[in-house]
Amino acid sequence: MNKKAFFFDIDETLLSWITGEIPQSALYALNELKKMGHITFINTGRVFTTVPEIVKVLPVTGFVCGCGTQILKEGETLMFEEIAPEKLTQIINMIREYGGDLILEGTKDVYFPKNKTRFDKLEWARELFGKLGFGGDIFIEDKERECPKYCFYVDEQSKTDKILAELSKDMNVMDRGDFYEVSPIPYTKASGIEYVLNYFGINKEDAYVFGDSSNDLSMFQAVKHAVAMEKHDPVLDPYTEFVTKTVEEDGILYALQHYGILE
Repeated sequence: MNKKAFFFDIDETLLSWITGEIPQSALYALNELKKMGHITFINTGRVFTTVPEIVKVLPVTGFVCGCGTQILKEGETLMFEEIAPEKLTQIINMIREYGGDLILEGTKDVYFPKNKTRFDKLEWARELFGKLGFGGDIFIEDKERECPKYCFYVDEQSKTDKILAELSKDMNVMDRGDFYEVSPIPYTKASGIEYVLNYFGINKEDAYVFGDSSNDLSMFQAVKHAVAMEKHDPVLDPYTEFVTKTVEEDGILYALQHYGILE
């Protein structure tokens, strides 16, 4: 069997929001793939800083983080790209000028607006990350913050079209429904896959991706073997080769058995 590469999203793919756990079947699958000599990467929109500890200790080859802006192999950084401070300041000012606000995801912390905003989802994220120990010391208005990717929030008061028009010049913008996720061109989950495949000398035909949300779209467009979890965003459907079961119903193992990779 040719050496293959497997790329897994985290939330609702490997990690269940219902149980807060990674199923034993998925752990078994990752261990078996490792024993067989295959390459396994977590491919996530999260920067490595905010990857849950339960995921960081998984038996995988490495991580593609921050929508392709950060690639790590067994603790070693293979590639990293961050937005220049001057550019970041321009982005912050522009989004706020047009009535939006944002969260910066850095390699050391998550940076929030200093003052409370009118965006409920942003404030929900502030509270959530705060419970995990992120945010609160350095804010997006401070000069010490750094950022490979970010999210922004808008509402009916925002000039969303103008924000999107400005960002589209040099940014990948992913519509996540109640917020937008942004990484600098040319970095995406797909560019992370391409980097890993080139690094390990693996053909694209031997790459498999697993995901469920709209920010997995570039992954699904990048390779033939694209596996959508049973609960997934319909935007993935045109590029999905196989729909597996939910994460709680052992969807990862079920898909690998479908392809004849594991028994």
